[in-house]
Amino acid sequence: MTKSAHLVLEDGSAYKGYAFGAQTSAHGEVVFATSMTGYQEMLTDPSFAGQIVVPTYPLQGNYGINERDFESRKVQVSGFVVRGHSLRPSHSLSTMTLDEFLASQGIAGISGVDTRAITRRLRSQGVMMGIIAVDESPESALTRLKDMPSYGELDFVRQVSTEKPYDWDSPLPGTKAPKTRYRVLISDYGLKYNILRILRSKGCEVIAMPATASAEDILARKPDGVMLSPGPGDPELLDYTVETAKGLIGKLPIFGICLGNQVLGRAFGGKTFKLKFGHRGANHPVKDLETGLVHITAQNHGYAVDADSLPSDVEVSHINLNDDTVEGLRHKSLPIMSIQYHSEASPGPLDNVYVFDRFIDSMRNASK
Repeated sequence: MTKSAHLVLEDGSAYKGYAFGAQTSAHGEVVFATSMTGYQEMLTDPSFAGQIVVPTYPLQGNYGINERDFESRKVQVSGFVVRGHSLRPSHSLSTMTLDEFLASQGIAGISGVDTRAITRRLRSQGVMMGIIAVDESPESALTRLKDMPSYGELDFVRQVSTEKPYDWDSPLPGTKAPKTRYRVLISDYGLKYNILRILRSKGCEVIAMPATASAEDILARKPDGVMLSPGPGDPELLDYTVETAKGLIGKLPIFGICLGNQVLGRAFGGKTFKLKFGHRGANHPVKDLETGLVHITAQNHGYAVDADSLPSDVEVSHINLNDDTVEGLRHKSLPIMSIQYHSEASPGPLDNVYVFDRFIDSMRNASK
């Protein structure tokens, strides 16, 4: 029998629905994401660790769950809040329903709520902590929520990063891995598998390293380039990753994505700040200031680099056309660049894979 449930936000607002997935309580920072498809990729994206995700598109689960669209080894979100979910998915690759998937992973879901109202509140008030409560009054759940740690107090990177280095040899589906030309080491702050697939498909030997690996650990493996990956949480808590990045600057080409962009920004001496409700989804317009082209991008972040805090030898390379925030950095003399959006997509448009080519070009030029 379906149990009643509530999503309760820290401001006391409550949204009634019914439990699905693992019918249990969950808490986290409540955020909304604007992708119309790609719920499996969102659920398994480590950048969502510690968060309760609210898709703005009303129907989720209509094409089920498959073995191909995992972006990490497990579901990473704390909870999933939807207007409705399909119990009869239609797709040739589907192996289970969204409900079955969440239940198998022990992740709480709530359905039947007004996700438009939740999104409007988060847009006006800003993201906030929340709790999914099953067979519990909103008042009792709110009391429990007040005793729980806030999102910005926890280092989620240590929770999602790999514990030891590993090689990756699987290219994009339907493609054959070419002969390797460059060795790329990735500092795993919470990377998505599609980053590894794209790099391997472009002829790179790919090795993922723990987020705690030092610059010496990375350089000892003699890479041609280093990538700083996406990941969850507040970059102000990640001094250890900033120190590693500082130790790599000037030694070899570096490419940062999302949290990697923020870590690089801090390594250059810049500061970061929390956005009111973040950028999450697959339809965010970003302008490349070098070419003047505007790209529709996939994004998932709640923090941004303060452009005014950057030193004179670092320039902003991309901006967000919705709010003018920093979407990319470039060092004026060193082969170092970064972007705030997700060039690997999953979910989202693949328009921005060209950024990987720029990174490969920087390794080719450095090798000369």
